[in-house]
Amino acid sequence: MKVCIYGAGAIGGYVGVQLKRAGVDVSLVARGAHLEAMKRNGLKLLIEDEERVEHIPCSDNPAELGPQDYVIVALKAHSVPGVVDAMQPLLGNDTAVVTAVNGVPYWYYYKHGDQLEGRTLESVDPGAKQWNGLRPERAIGCIVYPATEVVEPGVIKHVYGDKFPLGEPSGEITERVTKLSEAFAAGGLRAPVLPNIRDEMWLKLWGNLCFNPISALTHATLDVIASDPGTRAVAKAMMLEAQEIAVQSGVNFRVGVERRIDGAGAVGAHKTSMLQDLERNRAMEIDPLVTVVQEMGKLAGIPTPTIDVVLSLVRQRAQIAGCYN
Repeated sequence: MKVCIYGAGAIGGYVGVQLKRAGVDVSLVARGAHLEAMKRNGLKLLIEDEERVEHIPCSDNPAELGPQDYVIVALKAHSVPGVVDAMQPLLGNDTAVVTAVNGVPYWYYYKHGDQLEGRTLESVDPGAKQWNGLRPERAIGCIVYPATEVVEPGVIKHVYGDKFPLGEPSGEITERVTKLSEAFAAGGLRAPVLPNIRDEMWLKLWGNLCFNPISALTHATLDVIASDPGTRAVAKAMMLEAQEIAVQSGVNFRVGVERRIDGAGAVGAHKTSMLQDLERNRAMEIDPLVTVVQEMGKLAGIPTPTIDVVLSLVRQRAQIAGCYN
């Protein structure tokens, strides 16, 4: 099994080390000082009070790595359209593209089975670049739950979590997704194959949709947003608007809104990824987490008044800070 991880940052590097330890033929696409450190010293993973160092083939030129069985895309979602052309040397006739990105993936309406079948989403896939260049039939969905960070070039720290649910857009339990799940498991990663990956995608997006932009606007941590009556009410309103959109297209939420908010608050004084990006002057994932839900609401004919207001505010906040992609 040949697996290339495109974007060997915090999550991609963690997965790469674990798959390598399981005997998988892994390669990494990275850039800059992180790439140079990996070439020089290997990739170091700090996990469970130990250091795991693996020397994995890595490059900033995918053409050097050749066609793969699986390409795991572990970039920030807004960065993916810009690398579709560069990814082409990795794609053989049967290559699967595993979308380990936040938010709604480019293939969402592939094998969707309703009036929106085959639609593309401009907010996450401008000009259908991914749909046409990666192709939806290659896609395997992947939800990322662990928290990791690059503490210095070539060094990744695992904070918590090991779960990466997988699923085909069609809901089928195919040989390719089963083999990938088994490879993840061999590397100590939990990757159950789900019959409806969109349910799991929405459960994570449900929180990201509201907590991320609210935190970027207020600089509050999850526990504060969830416990303050005002911000809790805004989060709940956004989630209910999103839930109506998702349920109309067949999504099932296995927990209620209040429980989902309480769960986020229980994480404690955690800064969301959007707030961290703002503080570090990096592009914020506004479109794949918020704009896309507004776009899906328009396609479904469902108004999103609270989402619209928060989106306008956080977009302006990002633009003023120079963090809007």
